[in-house]
Amino acid sequence: MTGQTDQTGQTDQTSQISQTPDRPTLADATRGRILFGGDYNPEQWPEETWQEDVRLMKEAGVNSVTLGVFSWAKLEPKPGAREFGWLDRLMDLMHANGIGVVLATPTSSPPPWMGRLHPDTLPRDEDGRTEWWGGRQHFSHSSATYRRYAAAITEDLAARYGSHPALRMWHINNEYCTYDWGDEAAVTFRRWLQDKYGTLDALNTAWGTAFWSQGYGDWEEILPPRHAHYMKNPTQVLDFKRYTSDMLLECYVAERDIVRRHSPHLPVTSNFMPMWVGQDAWKWVREEDVVSVDVYPDPRDPFGAQNGALIQDMTRSQARGPWMLMEQAAGPVNWRGVNHPKPHGLNRLWSLQAVARGADAVCYFQWRQSRQGAEKFHSGMVSHAGEHGRTYREIKQLGAELACIGAEVTDSHSTSDIAILHEWNAWWAGAQDGRLSHEVDYPQVVRAWHRALWEAHLTADFAHPEHDLAAYKLVVVPQLYLLTDAAIDNILAYVRAGGTLVCGFLTGVADEDDRVRAGGMDERLRELFGIRTLHEWWPLDADETAECDGFRGTLWSEEIEVEDSVAGVVAEAVYKGGELDGLPAVLRKGRAWYVSTLPEPAALSDLLAGVASGAGVGRVLDGLPAQVEAVRRGDVLFVLNHGREKVTVEVPGAYRDLISGEQVADSVELERYGVAVLSP
Repeated sequence: MTGQTDQTGQTDQTSQISQTPDRPTLADATRGRILFGGDYNPEQWPEETWQEDVRLMKEAGVNSVTLGVFSWAKLEPKPGAREFGWLDRLMDLMHANGIGVVLATPTSSPPPWMGRLHPDTLPRDEDGRTEWWGGRQHFSHSSATYRRYAAAITEDLAARYGSHPALRMWHINNEYCTYDWGDEAAVTFRRWLQDKYGTLDALNTAWGTAFWSQGYGDWEEILPPRHAHYMKNPTQVLDFKRYTSDMLLECYVAERDIVRRHSPHLPVTSNFMPMWVGQDAWKWVREEDVVSVDVYPDPRDPFGAQNGALIQDMTRSQARGPWMLMEQAAGPVNWRGVNHPKPHGLNRLWSLQAVARGADAVCYFQWRQSRQGAEKFHSGMVSHAGEHGRTYREIKQLGAELACIGAEVTDSHSTSDIAILHEWNAWWAGAQDGRLSHEVDYPQVVRAWHRALWEAHLTADFAHPEHDLAAYKLVVVPQLYLLTDAAIDNILAYVRAGGTLVCGFLTGVADEDDRVRAGGMDERLRELFGIRTLHEWWPLDADETAECDGFRGTLWSEEIEVEDSVAGVVAEAVYKGGELDGLPAVLRKGRAWYVSTLPEPAALSDLLAGVASGAGVGRVLDGLPAQVEAVRRGDVLFVLNHGREKVTVEVPGAYRDLISGEQVADSVELERYGVAVLSP
């Protein structure tokens, strides 16, 4: 298993994410520029197209392409065969034209021959059905055969291209997202559990197998949580999610170590999907040189900009510095019910938003839009309309603008006085089938709290609940159903040291084994907030609200009795009417706030803005229009208009707009989807 674990099997997360000094970083790949480009799949096109591609890339300012992501069948058409000639020509072509290469290992999609010859490499779903080739990601992360073939192709790629002058970075696999409930997984799941628990007695205690006669007397009796007659053991499901993340990480680390051995001077990455449930990213980023992510907000989503900002904030926090936007769409995608294009200017706006929030690479899936295959209607930097289409014209404009600002912002950092606590184990445990409300969705709650800060024009980092929080003036906990003792102690220490905490409902309910803590909430947290007794949880229906002082609560409410004998316990808002009439909805004890419902968006934003102000947190700019975002990256101020109307924004002081080259004093005018990048 990767990572060190304590006696509970929980990974030690107390150390901050940081780059080891002797490890390569994103700066080694960017070389003072913003990387601009995307996935390039030339094997889909005749070679005469390659020269045309290079011409268009150079016109657009493309300085980086990712090769080989889905090329395994092309590279190894038969077991053990190697067809590198086409890739040799491409690598040389890129180098001759000054375009760097992010070379991917092709292991996310094995060739059809592998599944036919080695059925053990194919994953099975929880009903036992085989996931066949014909799509992608059809591999069992636990299969020794798959791992052997993956290591072999990675070894040969690294040996051949590790010293190629075009190579700038390694990209391992792609969007790790495979679950497997098959026989191969059953063997490695048992091994993982034996490493974690040591004995069956310890496992039975952790899983609470006295319930429903589930006690295990032999390791061979334990299976992945396959289809069952009724609800599955929630701790077994929780451990299976932990195990799956660890198995995928093992696959990544194995390939990473191979390429690192051949080119230790080059950084290595693998791309996360936005807030993907299947990977404990806090654990993963400790193994990555570069943190990269794919971001695909819906152009029609009124909160698309905020959703993008959330993923950017999370990725920046995981990277502890600059990060890589590995994939986005230049236009429509192909996997929504209705796939809308991006209006004129939106691609530029969202790309520059990513740079403002720390991205040193702005890349796309993909360079040229495919004419065949499942993603032929997914946009490319060069669309079906070709170089005369609007998409490519906008790409050229963006490439020129990124070249103007790159030297001023690359390798600089954004800082925040606010941290949002987020943790995958809490998400996994809280999503169990037997929960009190299926209307309560962890990602939805996190988005709501981040949105409240975003609409209050407050920027935030994300942090693991066991990280050092001392640098933050305000810590926000949207919801953490599961908290370890170490996490609770860390939060308490933060408040005792003078920090301000705002905590949402259904937090601190369970320990690391999903065992409900005495009293329904950890005693230390109840004491922190001044809660004497948490009598009952009162979840709300989808269309139901709870009236409170000055606002309405949604999703949830709680029957709380406060500790009257404790000084300083204040009910900042109470429920009005119904079963909870007069009971506290928002409770404060000193600098610790507890919010027992999800206030409507405006009310939550006002609440957090007020608490932030009291904690000494300031905005980047005051008096911003509602749809305008201001982010400071190092000394550079980004002002972004997410609205469709022209606006004037007050920017005290004198600046130079790095995009237009014009001098700006006191105010800046932004067109629809306009951006100003201001250097003092």
